[in-house]
Amino acid sequence: MTDLPRNPFKQALKEGRVQLGLWSMMPDPFIAEMLAETGYDWVLLDTEHSPSDLRLVASQLQAARGGSAHMVVRPPVNDPIVIKQFLDIGAQSLLLPMVNTAEEARAAVAATRYPPEGMRGVAGVTRASRYGKVKDYALHAAEEICVLVQAETRQALEQLEDIAAVEGVDGIFIGPADLAASLGFPGQPTHPEVMDVIEDATARIAAAGLPAGILTFDAGLIRRVTARGARFVAVGVDISLLQASAEQLAQSFSDLKT
Repeated sequence: MTDLPRNPFKQALKEGRVQLGLWSMMPDPFIAEMLAETGYDWVLLDTEHSPSDLRLVASQLQAARGGSAHMVVRPPVNDPIVIKQFLDIGAQSLLLPMVNTAEEARAAVAATRYPPEGMRGVAGVTRASRYGKVKDYALHAAEEICVLVQAETRQALEQLEDIAAVEGVDGIFIGPADLAASLGFPGQPTHPEVMDVIEDATARIAAAGLPAGILTFDAGLIRRVTARGARFVAVGVDISLLQASAEQLAQSFSDLKT
């Protein structure tokens, strides 16, 4: 038998340590393996807004195993069946989109817990349990599962304290793009009014005793929300970094074409 794999990301959040993250929208195991060794504390494997799926994520988790970065998975929807599948392939930290109410937050937590505490379906031989070799996996799995919920609408902000009070929620992530649209500023996540709301929401989450999270390219906002309680902060997206680097390299040789 073997021990339950630990979740260093969840422990770091409990201790209040800032965890620097990178978003990965390129659904490829080689990319995940490489990013796991680039100095970030966590890498988000996205299946909500990328052409990824369960099998690809399983391969990414396998490739990144042993790397210094913890893999956080974002399912496409806050659904118990989908959550069960991602947990069974070994994801220990989930970022669940569009959680607008405390009831939806409770449902998210319940989907990660076995009965009687929750409703996760039981399977004895999965990658999560090291194919049945983790001793008492069903009894202890929840101890290392990190449940992060996304507050990205006006409705979610109105219920922020109620969501934060749900037992089993380990952090609340502010989604700037969807939040901006919900507030009437679609495509403007750095609009001054949106930024003010994000900073206020971050402080409210911290005051409720939970770590706040965000993805933003705005360096000033990153430092401001970190000062106000953000503890899992993603500062870039792999596909954007590749695009910018490729364009910069091409531009540096543009004189050869004149």
